[in-house]
Amino acid sequence: MQEGSLSLMQMAKISSSLIDYQLNPKLFYVSILTSPTTGGVTASFGMLGDIIIVKPNAYIAFAGKRVIEQTLNKTVPEGSQVAEYLFQKGLFDLIVPRNLLKSVLSELFKLHAFFPLNQKSNKIK
Repeated sequence: MQEGSLSLMQMAKISSSLIDYQLNPKLFYVSILTSPTTGGVTASFGMLGDIIIVKPNAYIAFAGKRVIEQTLNKTVPEGSQVAEYLFQKGLFDLIVPRNLLKSVLSELFKLHAFFPLNQKSNKIK
């Protein structure tokens, strides 16, 4: 899919608004990347999270393998755009399967002093 100029302008606006959001020390931005995450999302708000979580075996890249190879006339190593490889390079904070995502997010919110809207079940003593 080609990104039009309108979507590229929106990308800048979202990234700018996200910086304003992150200036509040009580808030944090968790970015969750699924497969595939490419192009503008990878270039902007997808990678600006305070915590970046990615699904196992997710395909994460700025451009596809074919585009890179045709543009640079170099071979892209197999598996170099897969979450596990990029995690080893320090691009992400966590690799979390979908079935564990809810509990991991819950722990992160507790860690950052966020609490669920339903305070009755989780009263602070």
